[in-house]
Amino acid sequence: MNAPRSEFLKVLTERGFIHQTSDFEGIDSAALEGRLTTYVGYDCTGPSLHVGHLLSIMMLHWLQKTGAGRPITLMGGGTTRVGDPSGKDESRKLLTPQQIEENKESLKGVFSRLIAFGDGVREAVMVDNAEWLTRLNYIDFLRDIGRHFSVNRMLSFDSVRLRLEREHELSFLEFNYMILQAYDFVELNRRYGCILQMGGSDQWGNIVNGIDLGRRLGTPQLFAITCPLLTTASGAKMGKTASGAVWLNADMLSPYDYWQFWRNTEDADVSRFLRLFTTLPLDEIARLDALKGSEINEAKKVLATEATALIHGREAAEQAAETAMKTFEQGALAETLPTVEIPAASLAQGLGVLAAFGPDYAKLLPSTSEARRQVKSGGLRVNDRVVTDERGVLGPSDVTAEGVIKLSFGKKKHVLLRAV
Repeated sequence: MNAPRSEFLKVLTERGFIHQTSDFEGIDSAALEGRLTTYVGYDCTGPSLHVGHLLSIMMLHWLQKTGAGRPITLMGGGTTRVGDPSGKDESRKLLTPQQIEENKESLKGVFSRLIAFGDGVREAVMVDNAEWLTRLNYIDFLRDIGRHFSVNRMLSFDSVRLRLEREHELSFLEFNYMILQAYDFVELNRRYGCILQMGGSDQWGNIVNGIDLGRRLGTPQLFAITCPLLTTASGAKMGKTASGAVWLNADMLSPYDYWQFWRNTEDADVSRFLRLFTTLPLDEIARLDALKGSEINEAKKVLATEATALIHGREAAEQAAETAMKTFEQGALAETLPTVEIPAASLAQGLGVLAAFGPDYAKLLPSTSEARRQVKSGGLRVNDRVVTDERGVLGPSDVTAEGVIKLSFGKKKHVLLRAV
């Protein structure tokens, strides 16, 4: 592979975004000419994207920033009704059209933080594949599109093969997903001149299917770029914590908790994550990368603040950093810690300590059973005192002078309960 000539591929290469490409030289030439209209697909399976989606969103950001082409965010209003089997051992729960529409609306806000939408040549466009997929005639689609797909080849792709090898059921509905995704690529080319699809490395087979379908239907040359599926230096899956997924919507994960997620990055991952999840210049990242020993904590704070600013805004990121400093470095009970309001009557009756940490209240842990396990290991505190009795109950006497009860999971996750 030759050194990239376009600024777009130079940025992706230097920052570590590229896992595979279908035709590096072809993509490079199109980027140089500014005609690299590109899409990434996002199914509407939930009301928020999570941190695992950030890689592909950042790739669209750099596509637009370097002037290489026009980004398309494809919302899977149609494909969500089928369910992508990639990386799954069981079928996704089928959602109603109303649930899909509600999720789609909730997802839109994140993209505008990183990509500029509008009618200009380089401005992004948001499209929903329900526009064409829900109008297909089944017989016509089988005849015109289905005949180009080999079942033998479809069975060889990881999304299908791994499910079958593990003897987990794969529905005929899911089996059709890759055909619909391939058709999306061809349809986006027809409507918008889209020639590149980007996504995670687990999507390689689906994307290549689209390129092959385009060739069979006489579409101009299509291209693919995939990014790596990230794991941390210790081998853990990126974006998972003890309390669940790292969501991008503030109503599902507060900016403070999002900041803390990045602040807790392993030492060996700081430099890589600075390149992928911030827009800091590479020379500044190199300076931070040179910090050793305890000084690397400063690099982690920069990573946390810059990554949070991209998604939640600079003000929220700096407030989260200030809250952390007051809480951990100055020992104060910061007013800006995440606060959960609970009915005063619930506290007066006595609130079980396990329930308080669980998903119905503080949401520091995904279940009461996990809270029970953390009690046994000494991982939970109430008002900075270690919880030792899993049958303990919180009441009015636990409310501090500030009018709250401080719940802590480990050293860096805190929530204030306030009775109303």
